[in-house]
Amino acid sequence: MIVKKKLKNSNNWLRKHFTDPYIRARNKKNLRSRAWFKLKEINESEKIFNVGMKVIDLGSNPGGWSEYALQKIGNSGIIFAYDILPMRPLKNVTFFHEDVTDICMQKKIFFNLKKNSWNVVMSDMSPNISGISIIDNANMFKLNDVALKISIHVLLKNGCLIMKLFQGYGFNMYMKKICDVFKFVKIYKPCSSRFNSREVFVIARRFKK
Repeated sequence: MIVKKKLKNSNNWLRKHFTDPYIRARNKKNLRSRAWFKLKEINESEKIFNVGMKVIDLGSNPGGWSEYALQKIGNSGIIFAYDILPMRPLKNVTFFHEDVTDICMQKKIFFNLKKNSWNVVMSDMSPNISGISIIDNANMFKLNDVALKISIHVLLKNGCLIMKLFQGYGFNMYMKKICDVFKFVKIYKPCSSRFNSREVFVIARRFKK
Protein backbone atom coordinates (compact mmCIF):
# COMPACT_ATOMS: atom_id res chain seq x y z
CA MET A 1 0.00 0.00 0.00
CA ILE A 2 2.79 2.41 0.89
CA VAL A 3 4.60 1.68 -2.38
CA LYS A 4 1.41 2.27 -4.37
CA LYS A 5 0.76 5.56 -2.57
CA LYS A 6 4.31 6.78 -3.25
CA LEU A 7 3.97 5.78 -6.90
CA LYS A 8 0.67 7.62 -7.18
CA ASN A 9 2.14 10.77 -5.60
CA SER A 10 5.12 10.56 -7.95
CA ASN A 11 2.85 10.21 -10.99
CA ASN A 12 0.74 13.17 -9.84
CA TRP A 13 3.87 15.31 -9.44
CA LEU A 14 5.12 14.37 -12.92
CA ARG A 15 1.73 15.11 -14.46
CA LYS A 16 1.53 18.55 -12.80
CA HIS A 17 5.17 19.27 -13.67
CA PHE A 18 4.88 18.58 -17.38
CA THR A 19 1.49 20.27 -17.76
CA ASP A 20 2.73 23.39 -15.96
CA PRO A 21 2.53 26.23 -18.54
CA TYR A 22 5.63 27.89 -17.10
CA ILE A 23 7.63 24.69 -17.43
CA ARG A 24 6.50 24.49 -21.06
CA ALA A 25 7.41 28.14 -21.64
CA ARG A 26 10.78 27.64 -19.94
CA ASN A 27 11.55 24.70 -22.23
CA LYS A 28 10.39 26.63 -25.30
CA LYS A 29 12.57 29.64 -24.45
CA ASN A 30 15.44 27.37 -23.33
CA LEU A 31 15.62 29.14 -19.96
CA ARG A 32 17.45 27.88 -16.90
CA SER A 33 14.50 28.00 -14.52
CA ARG A 34 10.78 28.77 -14.28
CA ALA A 35 11.86 31.26 -11.58
CA TRP A 36 12.78 33.50 -14.54
CA PHE A 37 9.06 34.24 -14.92
CA LYS A 38 8.69 35.21 -11.24
CA LEU A 39 11.37 37.89 -11.52
CA LYS A 40 9.92 39.02 -14.85
CA GLU A 41 6.51 39.57 -13.23
CA ILE A 42 8.05 41.38 -10.27
CA ASN A 43 10.05 43.68 -12.52
CA GLU A 44 7.13 44.44 -14.84
CA SER A 45 5.11 45.46 -11.80
CA GLU A 46 7.79 47.33 -9.86
CA LYS A 47 10.17 48.59 -12.61
CA ILE A 48 13.34 47.62 -10.72
CA PHE A 49 16.05 47.04 -13.33
CA ASN A 50 17.70 49.57 -15.62
CA VAL A 51 20.65 49.42 -18.00
CA GLY A 52 24.03 49.58 -16.27
CA MET A 53 22.87 48.51 -12.80
CA LYS A 54 24.97 46.51 -10.35
CA VAL A 55 23.16 43.46 -8.99
CA ILE A 56 23.84 40.85 -6.29
CA ASP A 57 22.07 37.49 -6.77
CA LEU A 58 21.92 35.35 -3.60
CA GLY A 59 20.94 31.70 -3.99
CA SER A 60 21.48 32.01 -7.72
CA ASN A 61 21.56 28.35 -8.84
CA PRO A 62 20.47 27.39 -11.51
CA GLY A 63 20.71 30.98 -12.77
CA GLY A 64 17.17 31.95 -13.76
CA TRP A 65 17.16 35.28 -11.95
CA SER A 66 20.62 36.26 -13.15
CA GLU A 67 19.57 35.28 -16.66
CA TYR A 68 16.57 37.63 -16.53
CA ALA A 69 18.37 40.51 -14.81
CA LEU A 70 21.18 40.34 -17.36
CA GLN A 71 18.71 41.02 -20.17
CA LYS A 72 17.60 44.20 -18.40
CA ILE A 73 20.91 45.67 -17.22
CA GLY A 74 22.83 44.90 -20.41
CA ASN A 75 26.56 44.37 -20.89
CA SER A 76 27.36 47.61 -19.07
CA GLY A 77 25.79 46.20 -15.89
CA ILE A 78 27.38 43.88 -13.33
CA ILE A 79 25.99 40.75 -11.67
CA PHE A 80 27.72 38.90 -8.84
CA ALA A 81 25.96 35.61 -8.11
CA TYR A 82 26.42 33.45 -5.01
CA ASP A 83 25.27 29.93 -4.18
CA ILE A 84 26.32 26.97 -2.06
CA LEU A 85 25.48 24.80 -5.09
CA PRO A 86 27.44 24.96 -8.36
CA MET A 87 25.98 26.94 -11.26
CA ARG A 88 26.68 26.53 -14.95
CA PRO A 89 28.65 29.53 -16.29
CA LEU A 90 26.53 32.42 -17.53
CA LYS A 91 28.19 34.97 -19.77
CA ASN A 92 28.76 38.34 -18.07
CA VAL A 93 27.80 36.95 -14.64
CA THR A 94 30.50 36.46 -12.03
CA PHE A 95 29.63 33.39 -9.97
CA PHE A 96 30.97 32.54 -6.51
CA HIS A 97 30.52 28.96 -5.35
CA GLU A 98 30.26 29.92 -1.68
CA ASP A 99 28.05 29.63 1.40
CA VAL A 100 26.88 33.17 2.15
CA THR A 101 25.60 32.10 5.58
CA ASP A 102 29.22 31.53 6.65
CA ILE A 103 30.51 34.48 8.69
CA CYS A 104 33.96 34.32 7.09
CA MET A 105 32.38 34.45 3.64
CA GLN A 106 30.27 37.45 4.64
CA LYS A 107 33.40 39.27 5.78
CA LYS A 108 34.98 38.47 2.42
CA ILE A 109 31.92 39.85 0.61
CA PHE A 110 32.02 43.05 2.65
CA PHE A 111 35.74 43.42 2.01
CA ASN A 112 35.47 42.86 -1.76
CA LEU A 113 32.28 44.79 -2.47
CA LYS A 114 32.41 48.54 -2.13
CA LYS A 115 30.02 49.74 0.57
CA ASN A 116 26.80 51.42 -0.59
CA SER A 117 27.52 51.02 -4.30
CA TRP A 118 25.09 48.35 -5.56
CA ASN A 119 21.62 48.94 -6.98
CA VAL A 120 19.85 45.64 -6.30
CA VAL A 121 20.21 42.68 -3.97
CA MET A 122 17.90 39.82 -4.93
CA SER A 123 17.52 36.64 -2.91
CA ASP A 124 15.68 33.51 -3.98
CA MET A 125 17.39 31.55 -1.20
CA SER A 126 15.37 28.78 0.41
CA PRO A 127 16.16 26.22 3.13
CA ASN A 128 15.80 22.47 2.73
CA ILE A 129 12.06 21.99 3.18
CA SER A 130 10.95 19.69 6.01
CA GLY A 131 7.22 20.16 5.50
CA ILE A 132 6.87 21.51 9.04
CA SER A 133 6.02 25.19 8.56
CA ILE A 134 7.40 26.44 11.89
CA ILE A 135 10.79 24.84 11.23
CA ASP A 136 10.86 25.86 7.57
CA ASN A 137 9.97 29.48 8.37
CA ALA A 138 12.55 29.69 11.16
CA ASN A 139 15.24 28.42 8.77
CA MET A 140 14.01 30.80 6.07
CA PHE A 141 14.32 33.78 8.42
CA LYS A 142 17.97 32.88 9.04
CA LEU A 143 18.60 33.13 5.29
CA ASN A 144 16.56 36.35 5.12
CA ASP A 145 18.76 37.80 7.87
CA VAL A 146 21.82 37.16 5.70
CA ALA A 147 20.21 38.86 2.68
CA LEU A 148 19.17 41.80 4.85
CA LYS A 149 22.66 42.11 6.37
CA ILE A 150 24.33 42.08 2.95
CA SER A 151 21.79 44.59 1.62
CA ILE A 152 22.44 47.03 4.45
CA HIS A 153 26.16 46.90 3.67
CA VAL A 154 26.23 47.05 -0.13
CA LEU A 155 23.07 48.80 -1.33
CA LEU A 156 22.91 52.42 -2.35
CA LYS A 157 20.59 54.58 -0.25
CA ASN A 158 17.83 54.28 -2.86
CA GLY A 159 18.68 50.64 -3.67
CA CYS A 160 16.24 47.74 -3.81
CA LEU A 161 16.05 44.39 -2.04
CA ILE A 162 13.98 41.54 -3.53
CA MET A 163 13.62 38.70 -1.07
CA LYS A 164 11.57 35.49 -0.80
CA LEU A 165 9.56 34.85 2.35
CA PHE A 166 7.22 32.08 3.48
CA GLN A 167 3.79 33.05 4.77
CA GLY A 168 2.74 31.62 8.12
CA TYR A 169 4.64 31.42 11.39
CA GLY A 170 6.58 34.63 12.17
CA PHE A 171 5.73 36.30 8.84
CA ASN A 172 4.22 39.52 10.23
CA MET A 173 7.03 39.91 12.73
CA TYR A 174 9.65 39.55 10.01
CA MET A 175 7.83 42.03 7.79
CA LYS A 176 8.08 44.55 10.63
CA LYS A 177 11.82 43.91 10.73
CA ILE A 178 12.09 44.80 7.04
CA CYS A 179 9.85 47.86 7.45
CA ASP A 180 12.14 49.11 10.22
CA VAL A 181 14.98 49.26 7.68
CA PHE A 182 13.30 50.37 4.43
CA LYS A 183 10.87 53.21 3.67
CA PHE A 184 8.88 51.47 0.95
CA VAL A 185 7.97 47.79 1.33
CA LYS A 186 5.60 45.73 -0.82
CA ILE A 187 4.54 42.08 -0.83
CA TYR A 188 4.12 40.48 -4.25
CA LYS A 189 2.82 37.03 -5.24
CA PRO A 190 3.66 36.28 -8.90
CA CYS A 191 1.16 34.32 -10.97
CA SER A 192 4.04 32.00 -11.85
CA SER A 193 4.42 31.07 -8.18
CA ARG A 194 2.64 27.77 -7.65
CA PHE A 195 -0.86 28.10 -6.15
CA ASN A 196 -0.15 25.84 -3.18
CA SER A 197 3.20 27.50 -2.39
CA ARG A 198 3.50 29.70 0.71
CA GLU A 199 6.19 31.79 -0.94
CA VAL A 200 5.78 35.50 -1.53
CA PHE A 201 8.34 38.10 -2.52
CA VAL A 202 9.14 41.29 -0.67
CA ILE A 203 10.28 44.35 -2.61
CA ALA A 204 11.93 46.83 -0.25
CA ARG A 205 13.36 50.19 -1.34
CA ARG A 206 15.22 53.13 0.10
CA PHE A 207 16.79 52.95 3.55
CA LYS A 208 15.27 54.87 6.43
CA LYS A 209 18.68 55.77 7.84
